[in-house]
Amino acid sequence: MKDKYLKELLQQVSGGDMTVEEAAEKLRSLPYEELDFAKVDNHRTLRTGYPEVVFCEGKTPEQTAEIFSALCEKSQRVMGTRASEADFAAVTEKFPGARYHKEARIIEIDRRESTDRNEPEDGAFDIAVVTAGTADIPVAEEAAVTAEIMGRTADRIYDVGVSGIHRLLDNIDRIKAADVVIAVAGMEGALASVIGGLIDNPIISVPTSVGYGSNFEGLSALLCMLNSCASGVSVVNIDNGFGAAAFAVSVLDMADKKRK
Repeated sequence: MKDKYLKELLQQVSGGDMTVEEAAEKLRSLPYEELDFAKVDNHRTLRTGYPEVVFCEGKTPEQTAEIFSALCEKSQRVMGTRASEADFAAVTEKFPGARYHKEARIIEIDRRESTDRNEPEDGAFDIAVVTAGTADIPVAEEAAVTAEIMGRTADRIYDVGVSGIHRLLDNIDRIKAADVVIAVAGMEGALASVIGGLIDNPIISVPTSVGYGSNFEGLSALLCMLNSCASGVSVVNIDNGFGAAAFAVSVLDMADKKRK
């Protein structure tokens, strides 16, 4: 952000030559911050409502920590996905208050005055995160933690796959109570279709790489979910709990805006 550009913008608003809304629109497209190895988008919150998220996998811990530092200059909330404990150690050297969600592999920094998670009203959660098996929980935790960081509540309903369908039926009322369902499953990925045939909530299905050889590291689950005969089922990429949560939150936020 250039000081001259910003001052000129403020002067135009102050002089009545530009409206506040027009200035806000210009701020949405201000330049990113240039690092030697990354271009940090500090204005993503203005455009999308959420800060840029750091995908830590493939970066060195030092690179991850430097990107966190750049983002924290402009945002009170920063998160990183696919983070290792080495990434977390590097980040905590700069930000001792950072939090590591080990199973989700998410680093979270929240420096707002109130960092309490939202509590469900009347026991009804915004999102139900459902897994077929225990092995799918890491992907589900990525989804649940992401949703919570983005200000939504998540009900975790784990290990209710179709091989013991009575477990799913015993929990169907909890699943129905949520506004959006994230169904996480590996193997043949049938969980999303079964839930889709029982409820009218939007369902975001996440295929996981859990399974034996013919699962092809999640490809069979992905194809099964894409070919679901149940209506109202969408699909994200293999193991992409973050993407599922981000989409679920967008759906909920849009519904809230429509109600207003």
